[in-house]
Amino acid sequence: MTDDESKVVQLYCRFEIRVDDPEAVFEAAERELRSADVGWPGEQETLDEAVAELRGDLAQSVAGLVDPDRVLAGVPGLEVRRGRWWAEVGPPSDRFQPGFGSPEEDANR
Repeated sequence: MTDDESKVVQLYCRFEIRVDDPEAVFEAAERELRSADVGWPGEQETLDEAVAELRGDLAQSVAGLVDPDRVLAGVPGLEVRRGRWWAEVGPPSDRFQPGFGSPEEDANR
């Protein structure tokens, strides 16, 4: 399939997760950050500052562990080109409730 024949699909996801061991999440997020290919000399903060910030924010640590490429790994003919995800502590936000249809339909309700 050529670029002219390719289709762009938007995939919207929301997960509710329970964190029983925040320290384990912080450790996993730190490992991911330390192993990431980041040009730290060009960043506004150092690696240690970024780790400290990550360890101070559970939602940011959870979001840092999300990897859309792994979710869809091995699916032929599919490439994850970009994405947006975040995590929030607490109950579901009214901004994003599952089961109501597309975001466009939700906006018109």
